[in-house]
Amino acid sequence: MTPRVTAEFWVMAHIRVCAANNVSAMVVRRGDRDAGNVLIKLNLLDGRASVLEPAMGLDGARIWMRVTGADPVDDAAAEAAIARSIKRDSDVWVLEIEDKAGRHFLSEPVV
Repeated sequence: MTPRVTAEFWVMAHIRVCAANNVSAMVVRRGDRDAGNVLIKLNLLDGRASVLEPAMGLDGARIWMRVTGADPVDDAAAEAAIARSIKRDSDVWVLEIEDKAGRHFLSEPVV
């Protein structure tokens, strides 16, 4: 049986992946250590950002959805999207990645 990866473990591992690529990433909200969902705020450092949320693709594999739409939005709109998610699920984690190039370092598809 494969051990289940906790939200906390995934977030900390992803921070290390970002650091290995010289990109700043930090936890801006801690959720439930085991069951919390993870949101990624991809901060482009120019007043714009995107918010990514995990979902299941049609084939059952994990994908990441752009909650804020295909194009980056202003930071206030990104924060509002995060606040709506937190209102629905108080266990959510928020990981902020700061990268002008918009790299997220996710291995799963982002749609």
